Amino acid sequence: MPRKEPPRKARDAGARARPPSTAERPRARGDALAVLKVLALAGADHTPAVLTSRELGDRIGVSQQAADRYLVALESAGLVARALAQRRQRLTVTPAGMAQLRSEYQTYRRIFEGRGRLSISGTVVSGLGEGRYYLSQPGYVVQFSERLGYTPYPGTLNVRVGPPALRRVALVEGWTGIRIDGFEAGGRTFGGATCFPARMNGHACHLIHPDRTHYQDVVEFVAAERLRDALSLHDDDAVRVDLEEP
Repeated sequence: MPRKEPPRKARDAGARARPPSTAERPRARGDALAVLKVLALAGADHTPAVLTSRELGDRIGVSQQAADRYLVALESAGLVARALAQRRQRLTVTPAGMAQLRSEYQTYRRIFEGRGRLSISGTVVSGLGEGRYYLSQPGYVVQFSERLGYTPYPGTLNVRVGPPALRRVALVEGWTGIRIDGFEAGGRTFGGATCFPARMNGHACHLIHPDRTHYQDVVEFVAAERLRDALSLHDDDAVRVDLEEP
């Protein structure tokens, strides 16, 4: 006796109830974060990625029109920069866009790995001598003493790092650091900073990340003693720094 087919509505409902196979699922969710991730993986954080909206849509599993809407929204939010390149677009993830990705990364890192840890290498360089002036300000000295547990030597040690290490250091912006608040004194405003425990060549110190800095490839460190003397360091000497989230 031939098997009776279920009504068409029932068949359609059953098809909708079945979860899509792995092959049917898009490789990334069709949302703004997925677009940023695809572009960053293409190197668009430092070199423009040349893509059409259709090509981008194919990568995140959405239509060309949807991909274009995401790009327009991301550009309006200052997360992506766009420029025409013949039939394609030159797409760059802005620092604000990378900050969004770092925030997402930090969320998953905390879930799966716990407190943040990373290691970088760089070379010692001379600064402009501003560290001595700022670290001698009473408004900073009191906070350092209370929050770091010591009064830093009045001066920072500057370490120049390359692009890969600089990208790793940028991850600490998503960590929970030791906050040093800004203040006003003598008619001037002194900016705040965030500190992170570190060991330079095994010696205890803190990375200090000022809210405002003119350095692009230099990381600054403070310690209870002059690090150049404690570690017998000179300009161009290589150092290894291990950082840990407080």
